[in-house]
Amino acid sequence: MAKTIGLTGGIGSGKTTIAKYFMKKGIPVYIADVEAKKVMQSSTVVNAIKNAFGNSIFEGNDLRRDKLAEIVFNDPEKLKVLNGIVHPAVKEDFKEWLLQHDAYSFIVYESAILFESGTYKDFDTIIAVTAPLELRIERVIERDKTTREHVLKRINSQWTDAQRISKSDYIIENIDLEIAKNEIDNILKILKIKQNES
Repeated sequence: MAKTIGLTGGIGSGKTTIAKYFMKKGIPVYIADVEAKKVMQSSTVVNAIKNAFGNSIFEGNDLRRDKLAEIVFNDPEKLKVLNGIVHPAVKEDFKEWLLQHDAYSFIVYESAILFESGTYKDFDTIIAVTAPLELRIERVIERDKTTREHVLKRINSQWTDAQRISKSDYIIENIDLEIAKNEIDNILKILKIKQNES
């Protein structure tokens, strides 16, 4: 039975970069955001989104994610509605994925909203990736070619680093990638020792 690691961090913390390093080490990683995009194309989810948000956010059958994001990031209640549609579908998808990767010692589930969605309860170990606020803002502006105001809105819709840290088993401060990689190596050593002892 694979030990499950929940990997989380706010937007711009660089958690996807950290997830890729786990992959390089031969550990399967489920990137919830990527998989959610696939799940959101299933007819069941599409119909549920149409019922909740109307047809104006669709072009034909294609969901305009930018229009949907504009709605939900400005309205916490609507974000709850969307999460109520997408999270259960992603959870089912992850269960199937987990069965396919059960022979591994560890698997990683990467999600920005591990705590907000309540999913964190399903994992053996939680790792939070943090970075200073200004660095996070800088990274997202560069990556998404967006405005500071837009990034702050996204950051404010998520948990704070302090909230994540208080509920995590391990913290990786991702300012310098080489140092962060060393921290991952150390965490994996500890987890392997724990696994051998259990």
